[in-house]
Amino acid sequence: MPATGKTVDVIVIGGGVNGVGIAMDAAGRGLRVMLCESHDLASATSSSSSKLIHGGLRYLEQYEFCLVKKALAERELLLNNAPHIMWPLRFRLPHQPHLRPGWMLRIGLFLYDNLAKRERLPGSNSIRFNAGGPLVNDITRGFEYSDGWVDDARLVVLCAMAAKQHGAEIKPRTRCIKAERQQGFWQVTLQDSDTGTIEHYRSRALINAAGPWASSLFDEVIALPAPKQLRLVKGSHIIVPRIHDEPEAYILQNSDQRIVFVIPYEQHFSLIGTTDVDYEGDPSLVKIDGAEIDYLCQVVNEHFKHKISAKDVVWSYAGVRPLLDNESHPNQARQPARSGQQQGQAQNTTRDYTFSLDAPDGEAPLLSVFGGKLTTYRLLAEAATDAISPFFPNSKPAWTKNATLPGGHFSNHQALSVALASQYPWLTEAMVSRFVRSYGTLCHHFLHGCNELAALGTDFGGGLSQQEVDYLMDVEWAYTADDILWRRSKLGLVLTTEQQERLQHYMQTKQHCMPAKQ
Repeated sequence: MPATGKTVDVIVIGGGVNGVGIAMDAAGRGLRVMLCESHDLASATSSSSSKLIHGGLRYLEQYEFCLVKKALAERELLLNNAPHIMWPLRFRLPHQPHLRPGWMLRIGLFLYDNLAKRERLPGSNSIRFNAGGPLVNDITRGFEYSDGWVDDARLVVLCAMAAKQHGAEIKPRTRCIKAERQQGFWQVTLQDSDTGTIEHYRSRALINAAGPWASSLFDEVIALPAPKQLRLVKGSHIIVPRIHDEPEAYILQNSDQRIVFVIPYEQHFSLIGTTDVDYEGDPSLVKIDGAEIDYLCQVVNEHFKHKISAKDVVWSYAGVRPLLDNESHPNQARQPARSGQQQGQAQNTTRDYTFSLDAPDGEAPLLSVFGGKLTTYRLLAEAATDAISPFFPNSKPAWTKNATLPGGHFSNHQALSVALASQYPWLTEAMVSRFVRSYGTLCHHFLHGCNELAALGTDFGGGLSQQEVDYLMDVEWAYTADDILWRRSKLGLVLTTEQQERLQHYMQTKQHCMPAKQ
């Protein structure tokens, strides 16, 4: 029998948005928490979303009224709790009468406006498109409504930081290779994903928040039968140079009943997605394919005057959504894929979540999380912590509803921009803008004490400085260039290959001087 190792109250397996949300909630209730993630934080599904905090307008067609209501209520809370990485976004929905009648859209938007209390966001309205707009001339009418934008990967990192501030131990690049019950505890074996070093922990409760791996974890790590199976659905996105100059996003209806978002992205680009294709295989190996790229381009070209093709794609990404398999909904059975594009009814699979609690008498509990969506991560985390709280009589009550995430203690983007420009007048306008919407007040960590651009050290490109890189490595668990360029920022879109290689070389050199990974 191996050494028992360090004892904690809760071990969370999985460093996506649900895992870090649970770690944050549980740590804030006074529980001793350790979270492990085999790769970088937000390295899978949680950095591959459409970057939206939304109720899910299209879920109303599937009668998911409860899910939409929950998500709409959370949308308001999250916009208040993380003003640096989330902000309101207005959507335009071109009306295509042969796809969905106007009365149906008006009813859906009325419900969307009124299913939950709405304080910050304006309601929906009808609009007319003129010939000078970006849409093709035969689209003349439509609707507008409100939702929210989020930097998904930074949301995960900020929740992990909040968890750490409440005492949680966050261990990215650390794989859980075995978990078994022993003498009223979970005995957990961890392995460093880079060095292979083994650690042992003992925990009073175990939470499986492994996302797409939540079911397979039972075969590979936990010697128990999986209580539920997940339906893995691939969602892919493409990024192209900005196809219109308007600040609004567009939600496009397609003849297959799918919708495609076209979202202003990182000032100079448009983010287009998503697809819904059933996926089998290792979720870490998921990639967009040519048929998906052609599909997204086709939908855009049917709506916009500015035409795009595969050669315009500057970046693409794909993620696997771990959705609940709808065994209770025979009308939502899987259909064969059509034309290599969309899986028949994958878009109809519920985005709601459920838990499975395994707690035999006298044994340490196991809580497994299945399904979920980005917008309801906080609600899911609160419910998950509630589910294990009876095993910890001294745990504190729920607290995250009005908890501001790290860096979010400011009134609005404009006010913080003015304050930064005044305190650091040597910053460029582009740097101020990026710091506000990525870090909020956290940027003081690497700006404090600097009185000129040169004080920030080496410029790796795109305004990414040595001071910022050091901060990301020391405080935000960045380990590779990709961690910084595609998750903690999106500067991979603008840095050259040579600049990216220089950044990676600097990080590797710095790691040799660091005592150990966090």
